[in-house]
Amino acid sequence: MSVQQSTESGESGGAGERVGTAAAGSPGPGGKAGRRKRPFWQELPILLVIALLLSLGIKTFFVQAFSIPSGSMEQTLEIGDRVLVDKLTPWFGAEPERGEVVVFRDPGGWLEGAPTHSGGSVMSTVQKALSTVGLMPSADEKDLIKRVIAVGGDTVECKAGGPVRVNGVALDEPYLFPGSTPCDNDPVGTVTVPKGKLWVMGDHRNNSRDSRPHHNETGDGFVPVDNVVGRAFVVAWPLSDWSTLPVPDTFDKVPSGAAAAPAATPSVPGAVALGAVLPVALWRRRRGAAPSPVSRARSVLSARRGRD
Repeated sequence: MSVQQSTESGESGGAGERVGTAAAGSPGPGGKAGRRKRPFWQELPILLVIALLLSLGIKTFFVQAFSIPSGSMEQTLEIGDRVLVDKLTPWFGAEPERGEVVVFRDPGGWLEGAPTHSGGSVMSTVQKALSTVGLMPSADEKDLIKRVIAVGGDTVECKAGGPVRVNGVALDEPYLFPGSTPCDNDPVGTVTVPKGKLWVMGDHRNNSRDSRPHHNETGDGFVPVDNVVGRAFVVAWPLSDWSTLPVPDTFDKVPSGAAAAPAATPSVPGAVALGAVLPVALWRRRRGAAPSPVSRARSVLSARRGRD
């Protein structure tokens, strides 16, 4: 249905000015061809493709949702919780810190013997497809979630009957599952974390296969920093469990490890700058033995004032 706007004076012979009724391909009031609006059914596939690309970009570079499949992080994270993981900050060189809850890829053998879900059902196929583009939480069985207890250079003490100590400081761990002991079920003694690695533990210590058993079994148990997918920062679903995942205050009291801050060595640009500055400094020291022109001028002026 066309919409007409009549003229006030009628000087145009009573003809109305049509608004938005120019036929396709014919010039409109501005001399340009009118554009026919696409039907919704034609625009819908384009909108879906744009939404999928945006979702895939967000999931790949910014934030990804993960589903919690086990009870190793109870009571901080319950089975079935959905957490949002920050994947952006690692792109800027940020590394995991003590106390953070992180998602990481299996360093090798950590998931052996763990129960797996059948991948043949239609629902599991749909889940995998939608999680690939970021429209559903990832249930990837190659990813794990634990709390970072120590970073490269730190010394961890985990003995039966005592608290976990990092660089000599005992951790106060109110986030532990009620009834769990810090180390009693899997003590490892004293361990130093290599550079570029992490020592991780579950909050449900009596039900978590973390760095402790893997250290006892394989002599390692460390997680490479490069395996970290990102930091979990909020429980987003269900709404009844919604909460943030801040770093507990107890980790603020832990000093840096002895090996975490090696003696500073000049970088390549720094070494080049040092090589350029050193000869100039030596030359100035040698010239310091002889009086400079300014010093000689001052001596002459002092002598004249003395004669006057």
